[in-house]
Amino acid sequence: MWNKKKRRAGVERIDSLIGAGTEIRGDVIFSGGLHIDGKVKGNVLSDNSPDAAVIVSNQGVVEGEVRVAHVVLNGVVKGDVYSSESIELASEARVEGNVYYNLLEMAMGAAVNGQLVHGVKNSQPALSTKDEEVVQSYQETQSV
Repeated sequence: MWNKKKRRAGVERIDSLIGAGTEIRGDVIFSGGLHIDGKVKGNVLSDNSPDAAVIVSNQGVVEGEVRVAHVVLNGVVKGDVYSSESIELASEARVEGNVYYNLLEMAMGAAVNGQLVHGVKNSQPALSTKDEEVVQSYQETQSV
């Protein structure tokens, strides 16, 4: 019981990887798990699944909003982070924006240059019309 390996909440599996040295320009919409070692210049959005998870490693950078149920961050996010379930800010995490969360774990050394707002499940700002359309079209392609 005491020596069990710590398991990250909500991170069951990784379905997609953005590798180091890779730069994505545009929104990334995914289901399941996403691991980011590279750079994303755009929003990172999940399909609204309560099991969706993103891990941003210490090499990873996101320049845009992150809207995912489970977030594990050890890299940089230049934008707001919305996590409806849990967020883990590891020791090298840097957020230049607000963090909206339900459950937060923050390690010594992590930095947030913005507000920490609790209660995201009830007060999460709605997606912009453009983001809503993008997620809806993604979900339609998945159901075909």
